[in-house]
Amino acid sequence: MWEGDAESEMLMSRYGYILEVSLPYAEEAKASGLLIGTDHIQESISPECGPPEAFNQDEEEQNQENGDIVNWTGSNDPQHPRNFRPLLKWLITAMYGSIATIVTFASSVFSVGNGATAQEFGTSSHVMALGTALTVLGLALGPLVFGPLSELYGRRIPLLAGFLVFSLFNIPVAVAQNLQTIMVCRFIVGFGGSSGLAIVGGALNDIFPPLDRAVAVSVFAAATFIGSFLGPVIGGFVVQSIGWRWTQWITLIPSLLLWLIYLIFVPESYGPIILEQRAQQLRCQTGNWALHAKHEEISIDAKEILRTYLVRPVIMLFMEPILLLVSIYMSLIYGIIYLFLEAYPISFREERKWRLEIAGLPFIGLIIGVVIGTILTTVYTKTRIAKLFRGHGYAKPEEGLVPMMLGAILLPAGLFWFAWTSNPSVQWAPQVISGVPIGMGLFLVFLHGLDYIIGVYAKNANSAVAANVFLRSLVGAGFTMFSSGMYHNLGQSLQIHKSK
Repeated sequence: MWEGDAESEMLMSRYGYILEVSLPYAEEAKASGLLIGTDHIQESISPECGPPEAFNQDEEEQNQENGDIVNWTGSNDPQHPRNFRPLLKWLITAMYGSIATIVTFASSVFSVGNGATAQEFGTSSHVMALGTALTVLGLALGPLVFGPLSELYGRRIPLLAGFLVFSLFNIPVAVAQNLQTIMVCRFIVGFGGSSGLAIVGGALNDIFPPLDRAVAVSVFAAATFIGSFLGPVIGGFVVQSIGWRWTQWITLIPSLLLWLIYLIFVPESYGPIILEQRAQQLRCQTGNWALHAKHEEISIDAKEILRTYLVRPVIMLFMEPILLLVSIYMSLIYGIIYLFLEAYPISFREERKWRLEIAGLPFIGLIIGVVIGTILTTVYTKTRIAKLFRGHGYAKPEEGLVPMMLGAILLPAGLFWFAWTSNPSVQWAPQVISGVPIGMGLFLVFLHGLDYIIGVYAKNANSAVAANVFLRSLVGAGFTMFSSGMYHNLGQSLQIHKSK
């Protein structure tokens, strides 16, 4: 799943609330036209169009005040990310979606080989579940580093560095000769992979106006879910045919390919860094060393970063009832995702006696549900939300509760459906089909739950999302550890009850 500061940035503008960054570089970002205020302040032109007019006016005023500051030439500046060609924008989105898919794929595919890995190292599958739990923790902690770095050094450098670490540390896991190597490197894999999730939100905010960005965010979010569910589908065939170590090699190969494609074809999209590069070029061309971008005036304040990303989120989590209750609900949803990584193999492999490679195929039902949820979200955005934008310039946070409530109904219905049809004497198709409403419910509740948190806590969205991530990551990692034992013990209890 995607984690951290990225979510606040990438979801902020779905309903017209633009994230107000709480770090020292917030004012510089606003001056670049990348961020507009909060609390129902609308853009001065249609959301379907390019950069807002206020962006151009602010820049002209700044240029008049200080001729040494390098800025955009106007709203049609070809280097501004909002003016990238549509094809390039969607190619960038596809790249980020692919990166998210492979990162979340890596977090789940390892669990398929828990049994084989445990047998090789003489331990239990419960111990091997720690490999997945540590990856989840790495995905949660990484954005605390990569989020601020992406606003200081742009999108490309932190992502290239983090994603390369993610890719390369699959190698020691693949060749590991002891459990310690596996566990440490799995955490590093998650930490490095979080760069691809923490930076995407800001990048989509750079290049898209609100309505198009909402669609792009839905596609990206779907990619993260699909990656998680795709791991068991592919992993079963890999483990059965060529061994558990190859789950790491099949992660490494496409990861390095994506890293190379990103390095060559994806440009920097963070406006302040683009202006900084322009200033460097102008200094060399003109010999005027006073020319500079506003971003170059920034001084890093470690205390402010610590307060924003660590202290304030904890205080908000316990002092804000809305944030606490929604975060508890979303933590349950997040835990259910990892519960199913254990529930499906137990139900289809152990109880229905399917082969390992076949037992992962029912996850396709969950993937179909996520795809349908993405379509519903896109339609809702292009109809209801677009209408509100045209009429008022924004939409209230409560608008996101409509699809969230639909997901809240579909999820328990799908869970009951799955349980009622799980008996091996019942034909397998109904149980597989139950994954469709489950996938829809998980996606709709998760995505629009974040929408609602960000809309309500617009001015402190970074901290609110950080609190949400902290709580649900702990729950997700915990569910990974006890899910297998819980399902097996519940099964034994049911058998005892039947025998009576």
